[in-house]
Amino acid sequence: MLKNLLKNKGRVGVGVFLVVFLIAIRAFENTIFYDPFLDYFKGEYSNLSLPQNNPIKLFLSLGFRFYLNSMISLALLYVIFKDNKIIKFSIFLFSIFGIILMVSFFFTLNFFPAEKMTLFYLRRFIIQPIFLILFIPAFYYQKKMK
Repeated sequence: MLKNLLKNKGRVGVGVFLVVFLIAIRAFENTIFYDPFLDYFKGEYSNLSLPQNNPIKLFLSLGFRFYLNSMISLALLYVIFKDNKIIKFSIFLFSIFGIILMVSFFFTLNFFPAEKMTLFYLRRFIIQPIFLILFIPAFYYQKKMK
């Protein structure tokens, strides 16, 4: 295993850089993105009303963050698997999931604002690279089964 790591140290270095980039997005989320729900969901929000927000600015910010996380995730998947079929399939999945999540989030925000936990989890799937965490073991298992 150590010989494998040393042989692929360039790939490991790029992979570590991409993971650090994902961490940096999370670390600087307050300054990079417009998201009034960041502080709202950090506190005791169950008895508070939803924060005032600019829907267009929020949509663009969440969409941009999802796009950034998706691009970095795709790059990381390519570094790990070096398989264009996996990347094409992942692009399709990220696109479908992104559309479904964004529409669901804004539908829930506008028509069911009392569903705070639903908003919390939809937003969590949009702003965090959770799909990457799901895709890596799934694609690894698929490759092992071939």
